[in-house]
Amino acid sequence: MAEMKNLQGNGFRARVQRFGGYLAGMIMPNIGAFIAWGLITAMFIPTGWTPNETLGGLVDPMIKVLLPVLIGYTGGRMVHGQRGAVIGAVATMGVVVGAEQPMFLGAMIMGPLAALVLKGFDKLVEGKIRAGFEMLVNNFSSGILGGALALVGVVGIGPIMEALTNAAGNAVDFLVDNSLLPLVSIIVEPAKALFLNNAINHGVFGPLGADQALETGQSIMFMIETNPGPGLGVLVAMFLFGPRKIRPTVPGAMIIQFLGGIHEIYFPYLLMKPKLIIAAIAGGMAGVGTAMITNSGVVAAPAPGSIFAYLAVTPRGGHLSVLLSIAVAAGVSFIVGAMLLKFGRGADDDDPALAAAVGSGTPTVPDSGAGTDAGTESAGGSGAISTTTTTSTRPVISGKEVTKLMVACDAGMGSSVMLASQLRTRLKPYGVTVEHVPINDLPADTRLVLTHADLADRARSTVPHAVVIPFQMFLGDPMFDEVEKAIKEGGELRG
Repeated sequence: MAEMKNLQGNGFRARVQRFGGYLAGMIMPNIGAFIAWGLITAMFIPTGWTPNETLGGLVDPMIKVLLPVLIGYTGGRMVHGQRGAVIGAVATMGVVVGAEQPMFLGAMIMGPLAALVLKGFDKLVEGKIRAGFEMLVNNFSSGILGGALALVGVVGIGPIMEALTNAAGNAVDFLVDNSLLPLVSIIVEPAKALFLNNAINHGVFGPLGADQALETGQSIMFMIETNPGPGLGVLVAMFLFGPRKIRPTVPGAMIIQFLGGIHEIYFPYLLMKPKLIIAAIAGGMAGVGTAMITNSGVVAAPAPGSIFAYLAVTPRGGHLSVLLSIAVAAGVSFIVGAMLLKFGRGADDDDPALAAAVGSGTPTVPDSGAGTDAGTESAGGSGAISTTTTTSTRPVISGKEVTKLMVACDAGMGSSVMLASQLRTRLKPYGVTVEHVPINDLPADTRLVLTHADLADRARSTVPHAVVIPFQMFLGDPMFDEVEKAIKEGGELRG
């Protein structure tokens, strides 16, 4: 368990993940709008597939107005529901008008900030409004506060955010000019393994890439985190030279990661063999370096990071260089991964992290929140999932009481959708509905949550009264069988 614990972290990392989840939560629901903008850009700008000045006129308003307002709207909604969404959109217009560049970062600030101000006002006047005046107060408070914050955005926050965006762009230019951009993979690849991939891609590289794409028609920023090559190379290395107990799960993971674009599917393999993060870093650096040498880029963020999404947002004449950067990244990560796995020598030696992932007799689940060894095990063949003393105080539920299972991941749109689809079929005969949700948006009445062990802390802090069952592998994890058995036989679920 030592290797797993080193990566599972503590409350600080859970807070970082939660913050990153909020950033990604403002972007992910609007990915369809980003894709629409990317396709229109790829098709109709002067260097696009079918240049058209009239249709290309959509590009500027969409990236400078529509997308930031959608982000502000979504951010406001996350804080204070529909009222927060409306005031978030109004306030975001202030930073849009107050800056010349696309204000994604400004929208991520103004949307939630405006909603927070309105939420504070609503709490202040709660129970103090005379009957019959509720609509008047609600509408005018939203309008007055929203208008005031929009003005603040125009004269204050907008120019500040523009300066920050310019500084970030200058930093990127410095890295590119000095051939240092591949070094960002040293930060990006380990952070991805800690489930910060969405926050990095949509919260950092997305805004920088959108600004570049508006000027040049493409951006390498969109390719840094989303390149499926490093993950594919790691998975191929695991398939050929990894532990034999794990190999049967790898082909499915390769298909889901490379074709489906759900990169979270390979993170457990990195957590199982942390040294493979070196292979992912090497592959990431090689991919970014190749993209720099070939002047490669795409017009929008490939979301999800599937090879098909890449091909859809690649500019005219750029497919060869884009595919080359993916192939080089995959090749380098495979070679380094194979070397780290010693080409299969000693692959089946006893490994506590491997035992935790695939189970050895009775499955063990690491406690990502505690500082001592804790796990779960099958209780006497009854289908129950019991725990050691360190988890004995956690919530408990009988399998017979379970009517709904929530599958939670960081954004609620990738790995949780895939896993929920699998479990929905398995649990339907027992009358259990299965839903997927972002971990930050778990409903207050949730009673049973299934999430990756690396995200268990966040789930428990979001719904402290719910039973949280962590797992290690998205495919073939023994915990899925244990949960189904407990529901079928009425066993105890605790976590």
